Amino acid sequence: MPTNRHRYTITETDEVARALKLAAERWPEQRGNGGQLLHRVLEEWARNATSKRERHRAAIFATSGSAFRGEFEAGYRDELRADWPE
Repeated sequence: MPTNRHRYTITETDEVARALKLAAERWPEQRGNGGQLLHRVLEEWARNATSKRERHRAAIFATSGSAFRGEFEAGYRDELRADWPE
Protein backbone atom coordinates (compact mmCIF):
# COMPACT_ATOMS: atom_id res chain seq x y z
CA MET A 1 0.00 0.00 0.00
CA PRO A 2 1.49 3.40 -0.93
CA THR A 3 2.46 5.64 1.95
CA ASN A 4 4.66 8.63 2.71
CA ARG A 5 5.47 7.15 6.12
CA HIS A 6 8.67 5.31 7.00
CA ARG A 7 8.63 1.55 6.75
CA TYR A 8 10.75 -0.66 8.98
CA THR A 9 12.24 -4.07 8.39
CA ILE A 10 12.69 -6.38 11.35
CA THR A 11 14.44 -9.73 11.51
CA GLU A 12 12.68 -12.46 13.42
CA THR A 13 15.19 -13.22 16.15
CA ASP A 14 14.36 -15.67 18.94
CA GLU A 15 13.19 -12.71 21.08
CA VAL A 16 10.98 -11.34 18.30
CA ALA A 17 9.51 -14.81 17.69
CA ARG A 18 8.72 -15.09 21.40
CA ALA A 19 7.10 -11.65 21.41
CA LEU A 20 5.00 -12.60 18.37
CA LYS A 21 3.93 -15.83 20.05
CA LEU A 22 2.87 -13.97 23.18
CA ALA A 23 1.11 -11.33 21.09
CA ALA A 24 -0.79 -14.04 19.18
CA GLU A 25 -1.97 -15.45 22.51
CA ARG A 26 -3.21 -12.01 23.55
CA TRP A 27 -4.76 -11.14 20.18
CA PRO A 28 -5.69 -14.50 18.63
CA GLU A 29 -7.75 -12.86 15.90
CA GLN A 30 -4.48 -11.61 14.40
CA ARG A 31 -2.54 -14.85 14.74
CA GLY A 32 -0.42 -15.38 11.63
CA ASN A 33 -0.25 -11.67 10.79
CA GLY A 34 3.16 -10.70 12.17
CA GLY A 35 2.93 -7.11 10.94
CA GLN A 36 -0.36 -6.47 12.72
CA LEU A 37 0.87 -8.21 15.88
CA LEU A 38 4.01 -6.07 15.94
CA HIS A 39 1.87 -2.99 15.45
CA ARG A 40 -0.35 -3.99 18.41
CA VAL A 41 2.67 -4.74 20.59
CA LEU A 42 4.19 -1.32 19.87
CA GLU A 43 0.89 0.48 20.51
CA GLU A 44 0.43 -1.37 23.80
CA TRP A 45 4.01 -0.64 24.87
CA ALA A 46 3.60 3.07 24.12
CA ARG A 47 0.30 3.22 26.02
CA ASN A 48 1.84 1.49 29.05
CA ALA A 49 4.98 3.63 28.95
CA THR A 50 2.89 6.80 28.91
CA SER A 51 0.69 5.53 31.72
CA LYS A 52 3.70 4.52 33.83
CA ARG A 53 5.34 7.91 33.26
CA GLU A 54 2.13 9.70 34.27
CA ARG A 55 1.80 7.58 37.45
CA HIS A 56 5.43 8.24 38.30
CA ARG A 57 5.02 11.98 37.80
CA ALA A 58 1.83 12.01 39.92
CA ALA A 59 3.64 10.16 42.72
CA ILE A 60 6.46 12.70 42.65
CA PHE A 61 4.05 15.61 42.87
CA ALA A 62 2.00 13.92 45.58
CA THR A 63 5.05 13.45 47.80
CA SER A 64 6.87 16.69 47.07
CA GLY A 65 6.88 19.95 48.97
CA SER A 66 4.64 19.98 51.98
CA ALA A 67 3.09 16.57 51.49
CA PHE A 68 4.73 15.26 54.68
CA ARG A 69 4.88 18.52 56.61
CA GLY A 70 4.03 17.86 60.24
CA GLU A 71 4.63 14.12 60.00
CA PHE A 72 7.97 14.26 61.79
CA GLU A 73 8.98 16.11 64.92
CA ALA A 74 11.32 19.07 64.67
CA GLY A 75 14.94 17.92 64.68
CA TYR A 76 14.07 14.37 63.56
CA ARG A 77 16.51 14.50 60.67
CA ASP A 78 19.34 15.79 62.86
CA GLU A 79 18.72 12.99 65.38
CA LEU A 80 18.74 10.43 62.59
CA ARG A 81 22.00 11.77 61.21
CA ALA A 82 23.62 11.68 64.66
CA ASP A 83 23.46 7.87 64.44
CA TRP A 84 25.43 7.78 61.17
CA PRO A 85 29.12 6.97 61.40
CA GLU A 86 31.45 9.77 60.38
